[in-house]
Amino acid sequence: MSTSSPEAVKKLLENMQTDLRSLSMECKKKFPPVKEAAESGIVKIKTIAARNTDILAALKENSSEVVQPFLMGCGTKEPKITQLCLAAIQRLMSHEVVSEAAAGNIINMLWQLMENGLEELKLLQTVLVLLTTNTVVHDEVLSKAIVLCFRLHFTKDNITNNTAAATVRQVVTVVFERMVAEDERFKGIVEQQPPVQGNTNRRSVSTLRPSAKDAYMLFQDLCQLVNADAPYWLVGMTEMTRTFGLELLESVLNDFPGVFLQHQEFSFLLKERVCPLVIKLFSPNIKFRQGSSSAASPAPVEKPYFPICMRLLRVVSVLIKHFYSLLVTECEIFLSLLVKFLDGEKPQWLRAVAVESVHRLCVQPHLLRSFCQSYDMKQHSTKVFRDIVNALGSFIQSLFIVPNASTAAVSAPAGGSGSGTQGTAQGGPGTGGVSGNLTTQAAFEYRGTWIPLMTVSVQGSAKATYLEMLDKVEPPSIPEGYAMSVAFSALLDLVRGITSMIERELATEEEAAAEFREAHPDQEWQPQPGAHLVWEEMVSACWCGLLAALSLLLDASTDETATENILKAELTMASLCGRLGLVTPRDAFITAICKASLPPHYALTVLSSNSANLSSKAYSIQGQSVQIISPSSESHQQVVAVGQPLTAQPQGTVVLTAKNIQCMRTLLNLAHCHGAVLGTSWQLVLATLQHLVWILGLKPGVGGALKPGRAVEGPSTVLTTAVMTDLPVISNILSRLFESSQYLDDVSLHHLINALCSLSLEAMEMAYGNNKEPSLFAVAKLLETGLVNMDRIEILWRPLTGHLLEKVCQHPNSRMREWGAEALTALIKAGLAYKHDPPLAQNQRLQLLLLNPLKELSNVLHADIRQKQLESVLQILQSQGDSLGPGWPLVLGVIGAIRNDQGESLIRTAFQCLQLVVTDFLPTMPCTCLQIVVDVAGSFGLQNQELNISLTSIGLLWNISDYFFQRGEAITQELEREEEALQKQAQEKGETLNRPFHPAPPFDCLWLCLYAKLGELCVDPRPAVRKSAGQTLFSTIAAHGTLLQQPTWHIVIWKVLFHLLDCVRKSSTTADKEKIESGGGNILIHHSRDTAEKQWAETWVLTLAGVARIFNTRRYLLQQLGDFFEAWEVLLNHIQSAALSKNNEVSLAALKSFQEILQIVTPVKDSDKAGDAFAAMGVPPVLIDPLSASGPGRPLVRSDSLVERLTRYNGAELQAPPPGEESALEDSALWWSAWNTWYRTGTDSTRPPSGPTEKLSFIPSQPFLTALIQIFPALYQHIKANFSMEDLKKLGVILHGAVSVPISSDASPFILPSYTEAVLTSLQEAVLTSLDVLQKAICVGPENLQVMYPAIFEQLLLFVEFSCKPPQYGRMETKHVANAKYNQAEWVALNYVPFAERSLEVVVDLYHKTACHKAVINEQVLQNIIKTLRMPLGLKYACPSESTWKLAVSSLLKVLSIGLPVARQHASSGKFDTMWPELANAFEDFLFTKSTPPDNLSIQEFQKNEAIDVEVVQLISTEILPFANFIPKDFVGQIMAMLNRGSIHSQSPSFTEAEIDVRMREEFSKVCFETLLQFSFSNKVSTPQEGYISRMALSVLLKRSQDVLRRYVEDERLSGRCPLPRQQVTEIIFVLKAISTLMDSLKKTQPENVDGNTWAQVIALYPTLVECITCSSSEVSSALKEALGPFKDFMQPPVSRVQNGES
Repeated sequence: MSTSSPEAVKKLLENMQTDLRSLSMECKKKFPPVKEAAESGIVKIKTIAARNTDILAALKENSSEVVQPFLMGCGTKEPKITQLCLAAIQRLMSHEVVSEAAAGNIINMLWQLMENGLEELKLLQTVLVLLTTNTVVHDEVLSKAIVLCFRLHFTKDNITNNTAAATVRQVVTVVFERMVAEDERFKGIVEQQPPVQGNTNRRSVSTLRPSAKDAYMLFQDLCQLVNADAPYWLVGMTEMTRTFGLELLESVLNDFPGVFLQHQEFSFLLKERVCPLVIKLFSPNIKFRQGSSSAASPAPVEKPYFPICMRLLRVVSVLIKHFYSLLVTECEIFLSLLVKFLDGEKPQWLRAVAVESVHRLCVQPHLLRSFCQSYDMKQHSTKVFRDIVNALGSFIQSLFIVPNASTAAVSAPAGGSGSGTQGTAQGGPGTGGVSGNLTTQAAFEYRGTWIPLMTVSVQGSAKATYLEMLDKVEPPSIPEGYAMSVAFSALLDLVRGITSMIERELATEEEAAAEFREAHPDQEWQPQPGAHLVWEEMVSACWCGLLAALSLLLDASTDETATENILKAELTMASLCGRLGLVTPRDAFITAICKASLPPHYALTVLSSNSANLSSKAYSIQGQSVQIISPSSESHQQVVAVGQPLTAQPQGTVVLTAKNIQCMRTLLNLAHCHGAVLGTSWQLVLATLQHLVWILGLKPGVGGALKPGRAVEGPSTVLTTAVMTDLPVISNILSRLFESSQYLDDVSLHHLINALCSLSLEAMEMAYGNNKEPSLFAVAKLLETGLVNMDRIEILWRPLTGHLLEKVCQHPNSRMREWGAEALTALIKAGLAYKHDPPLAQNQRLQLLLLNPLKELSNVLHADIRQKQLESVLQILQSQGDSLGPGWPLVLGVIGAIRNDQGESLIRTAFQCLQLVVTDFLPTMPCTCLQIVVDVAGSFGLQNQELNISLTSIGLLWNISDYFFQRGEAITQELEREEEALQKQAQEKGETLNRPFHPAPPFDCLWLCLYAKLGELCVDPRPAVRKSAGQTLFSTIAAHGTLLQQPTWHIVIWKVLFHLLDCVRKSSTTADKEKIESGGGNILIHHSRDTAEKQWAETWVLTLAGVARIFNTRRYLLQQLGDFFEAWEVLLNHIQSAALSKNNEVSLAALKSFQEILQIVTPVKDSDKAGDAFAAMGVPPVLIDPLSASGPGRPLVRSDSLVERLTRYNGAELQAPPPGEESALEDSALWWSAWNTWYRTGTDSTRPPSGPTEKLSFIPSQPFLTALIQIFPALYQHIKANFSMEDLKKLGVILHGAVSVPISSDASPFILPSYTEAVLTSLQEAVLTSLDVLQKAICVGPENLQVMYPAIFEQLLLFVEFSCKPPQYGRMETKHVANAKYNQAEWVALNYVPFAERSLEVVVDLYHKTACHKAVINEQVLQNIIKTLRMPLGLKYACPSESTWKLAVSSLLKVLSIGLPVARQHASSGKFDTMWPELANAFEDFLFTKSTPPDNLSIQEFQKNEAIDVEVVQLISTEILPFANFIPKDFVGQIMAMLNRGSIHSQSPSFTEAEIDVRMREEFSKVCFETLLQFSFSNKVSTPQEGYISRMALSVLLKRSQDVLRRYVEDERLSGRCPLPRQQVTEIIFVLKAISTLMDSLKKTQPENVDGNTWAQVIALYPTLVECITCSSSEVSSALKEALGPFKDFMQPPVSRVQNGES
């Protein structure tokens, strides 16, 4: 809210009235006049408010009256009232409603209060508010206000003093700010200056405007006060201090320089008042000498006084900074004084503040330039600028030479007052500098004087410490090293400032020159000479002092950063001198750097001659003689390298320190960045560098650049890691120096080359005599010079390469020789890479000129040179491979010139070249070179030095083939063009054209060369090479064979593939069986590859698979060749011999190949994928396991899908054959040939060994047999039309043989399931599948095929027998799998049970389908089945597996349910006569087995088994007995006897008591009995004999029952209380149950069917039963109940019975 807004005004009025009321209240009693004034004041305010619109203006007009009550209130001197009034007055002021008059009154009142010492802080506040809110206070009133503040500054109260001081400062600023504002207001108006009388500077003050006048008066009085004179304007001052006055002067000068520069009056004050004052006040410091007695001084004040001196220096700094242009003469005096203050005899603190002041000047280069122009360049003037620099230099030297009293040779930094802020070292330099310990703190050390270095200010700014200590009265103690640090900073800032300023100006001048030349190309640019003169003068003035100081500091520095800064300063100075053309100073600075780079006292003539004339000069600085200090002998630097000096005579070692290296880097930097201005100093620089390079042991590297190398002579060169990291940088910069040679003209260049050559010859001479390492500087620099002058290489190529080839490369010293080769090859590479004009492609002469030395290197015998040559070939390829053109044969010749005796590193390098050629450059070379490439690649494959190279070169051949494939068309065209040309030449000369595989077209020949090379590699002695070559050969033929023309395929098949197969078979069969311990070195060999034989086996596998695949995929193509059948036979022959080889891997793979060629299907005509040959037959595809895992590593494109893409390469289009030819594909001759091969293979491989098996004969593996059998179904599809019974027998032999083969125990865990699992092995599955395929074929085939059914049954039943009687394999002993020990060479019989059971299921299934077939009936298949089943049924519990007999029973039941009706049907034919006894025996064996059930059989199991027995009896009762008429009588008799035997309850005594009742097969007996009864009472009894049997059975049973009952009754009586044995109780219960069964049967039967005798026997039982009633056993009782019940039916004899009896 602004103070003039209505709300603010309203608030002001309210507040004022409140204030007045409060005042009135306070003064009511004691001061009635005040009270009255207050009350009238209230009225006055109300009146003003009511009458005026602009209330504030009205208030201001009447402010004297408004303020009056408050002034009176202050007059009471009552604190409370005074405070109230002051607050009210301040409020009025802040609203700016105080008029000039009122302000005067207020000031007077404040003055009174001040004199009474009341409310001092409030007073100050009020004055400040009054002066800052408005400008009404002027002239005397203002001066009175200011004096009031000054007076309060000198009271007793500290707080008041400080507040007053601040207020004074603020008020002074306000006064000057008003003046500045006033000037702003009047800026536009030009003043009419009154005429000036005479030559006076002074103008009357009256001409100044009001604010300016106040400022002028104030400043003038400040000068008066400082000078201890009476003020003119500030009336009433009582006391004043000089320090405060100087501070005020400084702040005004610093803050308002414009005032003094714009107004003459003020300038005059500066000249007339300020400068004399300063000079006067300085006088004690000038005269004072430290240490001289002060008695001579007239007054004690005359001793330098720190606060004043320091403030004076501050004022001087400001004067020089802002008003130098006004005060030229005065500044000369000030500067001279400053220089004097640096004198060693002055007090420490004085020197410190002086140095700080000098530093402030050093950061203002433009000021320094003005000094130089104003003083140094004037004739009779002091050389101020030079003096400043020299003073700094001598100041620094004095610190070393005359250490101040506090510094002993070994001292810690002094911790004086104020040193805490200085970041002084935390602890001294350990045991002192002398011991040479490395101190942590940055410091300078020189001849025992140790001076720490502190960070005093940021670079380029002079932040002072002691010049800022305004609160200190006593001079502070200066920490050791502070002055040095400031002086050091000042030096650096000085150099930095001057150089950057001059360089900036030079740059702008150069730009101007460039613009001028563009605008006026015909005229010469004339720079203004003045500027150059100033620059040169500045440099001339300062260089001696700088060099002296910097050299000393450089020598003394122990800190890397400090050193870096010093070197940077020397370097910039050197470069500046160079640019300005000042030779002497330039050389002086460079010499200093060079000397600092080399070890101390190093004998290098160039430098000593040069520096002699420098060091003889002594520069006189103010009468002190300052030498350029020579390096101090003891070094406290870290040693980073020890090396040998470069001399012909061996000397001791020399030491390089970190600082030397740092200097060397600076030297390099200088030469590199400022080479253009070095002129004659190059000599110095390069001489020094050559020596440093030698000491550091830098050896030339690529392109002649010097790289760190290990010294050859042993430990002469020692480098620390610190220097190792620097070396690459150093060498990098070093190599750039020689780039400048490109600016020389041709003649000079030749001179340079010749000079370097002669230098090189000297070095070679030196290297002949001794084994000392040669200096390669010259060779390296020859190389570099050649490289940078590539644009004009022809003029120096011959002398350069000639020298290197003939001299250097043949030199016996290997290092020298190696370097010759390095230089030569580098030049060749660079020459080829350079963008010549015209380009090399159009300048073949130059290209061959450049490549020729490369070829000539092949004549050098040294291996290292050849290595170099090959490496450079590699690099040439990498960079210029695309543009070699006619140079290719030359380059390929160099690559291919390898021999086995050359050592692997050469071969390796040559091979890298070849790899590069193949991967990147085949398209760019002429096609005629392609065959060279194939040959070279082949020769790398066959070399035996390095296996990996052989393998990789095979990969390259594959890449080459890919390239041929992709670029076929282009290559063909180019080769044919070439061929025509060659043919013409040949005809002209009358010769025949001679090239390999001649009749084939040239592109095919290229392929054949490739295949032939790969074929050679396929029989290499090294297995890895063979494998790789094989894979590549077949992949290539598969992927790219389509490009060959048809006749060429004949060559491929017979000359390449079959030839290869023959070689491989021969090598495999003759290979060594000795175990190979390890593959050279420590490579472990897997046991499957640890003999040569096994390794060849792998090759054989691969080759065979490859050929088979080609036959498969290229079937049409090959069939169109005339001799396909012969080829097919040859291939089958190979497959057979492989399959029968005694090597599992080979034999299995042979079968896989066999599978592959049999799987051949008609290639797809539509887009659908090649259908599986088996899909049609419903054979699950799993069975035929296509060759996958062992195939070559590359996924093969199914080439037939490329048909469209490839037709254009081939005149004859590859199309699906016309329909007529499909029959040719199914050519039965081929298939029967395959069947014969299969049969021979199968017979030979499954034939069991005949002799005793002591010596382990070869036993085929399971996967092999599985694969063998799996082939049959596929093969069968093609030969089924003519497949005869004879063939079926052959097949049966093989199947049986295959299943019988045992497994070796170490394979068993992988093939056999654990014995308990019922799973078939894949071999057994395959066997069953084969029979299944046959059976299905017979099923759908013609009648004549059905005669094969019995044979199939026979085969299957043989397998069923295996469940109880595993097959024998020759005379081999096999163990049961559970007993075989893993990893012993034992043979394990398979678990045949699941197989036999599956076979049985197949039999049942098949019988189900074929029971009625003639052949099946005629061949008595049913009888054979029963006969076979008798074995497991008879064994029952003795079967190897429980499941067997159960399956046998269920199978028997199924078969009988189908077969019995058929048998009954054909009863008359007699075909089944022999079956019945078989069947009866089977029943007998099973139901009354000789084997006992196992002891651990549970009751539930037993009951289940009994249920099976019951099922058999039920079958008899349903399927056999009802048809007794159609069945032989003997058979029925046997059955009845069996039932009888079953119904008589017989128990085995081995059971425990508890189980007896269950184990007695009661259920079974009951069923037998029921069946017997049913049969007995049936009216179908046809023969007396049958009836007799059943009647007999009945009477026996009844008689036995009677006996049992009687015996039981007696025993029960005798036993008394003891219970009868469990067995007897069971027996009686059974008898009772049997009786009740009999009764049931009798009831159901027709009465006439029952024999009278039987009735009698039954009735006779009744009394006996009744006697049993007394028995105690509850079980017996319940059974008895059931038995007695039915007798009620006999109570009334039926009529029919009587009739029966009568009849």
